[in-house]
Amino acid sequence: MALAVAAAVLGAAERIDPRVLADIVMIGELGLDGRVRPVRGVLPAVLAAADAGYEQVVVPECAAAEASLVPGVSVLGVRSLRQLIAILADEPVPDEEPDGPGRPDPLLAGLRVPGTGAATGMHSMGASQHDHGHDLEDVVGQISARTAVEVAAAGGHHLFLEGPPGAGKTMLAERLPSILPRLGRQASLEVTAVHSVAGLLPPGKPLIDVAPYCAPHHSATMQALVGGGPGIARPGAVSLSHRGVLFLDETPEFNSQALDALRQPLEAGHVVIARSAGVVRFPAKFLMVLAANPCPCGRFSQRDDLCECPPSAIRRYQARLSGPLLDRVDLRVEVDRVTRTELTACGPRGESTATVADRVRAARERAAERLAGTPWHTNSEVPGRELRSRWYAAAGAMDEAERNLERGVLTARGLDRVLRVAWTVADLVGHDRPDATDVALALQLRTGVPRGVPMAIGALT
Repeated sequence: MALAVAAAVLGAAERIDPRVLADIVMIGELGLDGRVRPVRGVLPAVLAAADAGYEQVVVPECAAAEASLVPGVSVLGVRSLRQLIAILADEPVPDEEPDGPGRPDPLLAGLRVPGTGAATGMHSMGASQHDHGHDLEDVVGQISARTAVEVAAAGGHHLFLEGPPGAGKTMLAERLPSILPRLGRQASLEVTAVHSVAGLLPPGKPLIDVAPYCAPHHSATMQALVGGGPGIARPGAVSLSHRGVLFLDETPEFNSQALDALRQPLEAGHVVIARSAGVVRFPAKFLMVLAANPCPCGRFSQRDDLCECPPSAIRRYQARLSGPLLDRVDLRVEVDRVTRTELTACGPRGESTATVADRVRAARERAAERLAGTPWHTNSEVPGRELRSRWYAAAGAMDEAERNLERGVLTARGLDRVLRVAWTVADLVGHDRPDATDVALALQLRTGVPRGVPMAIGALT
């Protein structure tokens, strides 16, 4: 039974003054033993109550911290129906109260109940401190791929990593969230609300303030990726990675229909799921990282001829990734095998996560300042027509890219994506606008064709 139904029955029986219940939203389930049980989606429910003008909510005690993330709402966390009756009827609190009979729990201080004299208040919440525990220093070599990961983080660009098994594709993807900036207050509430609906909030850490990372197995269904399920639809991987990273390892092994279903949320930033029980809309602004082997055996390489796959098998394998999906990916990088020299070198390794994260944060601040007053926050979101009409590259910087367009190497959409990436490179190296070097690096990251420019961002600053 819902807690609200039980409270309504008690109000009708005048066990509780109905006037006390009039302006209180109650969230929770009631067990047969009278205990108030937790439910999924407490945070979005409280947000909806606040939007409707309610200022007081009752939730299960274990969800009080989560509910208190919503500003301007007083929260009462209760363990049982008996405790709720005592509080609302201004009676001594039962002995189950840890602070003793008649002494209100500090968690109850935020509720304004007529006649109780309880003061208004809010619970202070600490920020989530969980970390992904990966450092870019662990990645040996792979300068091009490291640069692509940094550019992806700075501009919010989708990334495709292609290379043989063991080259480091998964290592790079796992380290991408750690160089993303911490989430702002609004983004944290959005991410926390999605995980609350899914029932995946970390215990004891109700506020998620770091970029989430979701890596579904290649056997995942379309519902697992975009959301759904019987009854009330639940968020899928695209929503669980909202404001974070969605990593699809072994991408060609995914169901092709499930992959094509990603195209709509990639463009819209949300997913709408219709079921007989209703229609739900989940946010889905994520940074997508695709990883694939170059062929079925995984040994195809420009460096050697270890691959034994026939050309027809390689073509079929690579064709599993549809053109429309790949066209939405700004960065495409080949991740080749690490050489013995790179692996056994005793010199300094690549830059650490902290160093790269500082550069990414500075680049995002430059982009945010430039895009202030617009609906966009990162370079990847800006439409091509706006880039061409409002923010110009340096004179002559786009000449080589335009020649690639004329030769058919780039499509018109591809040219726009090169310009977006060039702006991100410029933000990373501190240029006021992209120059020819920035565009050349963006072209190389888009096409994989060497352009004779340094690949490491640190070398360009």
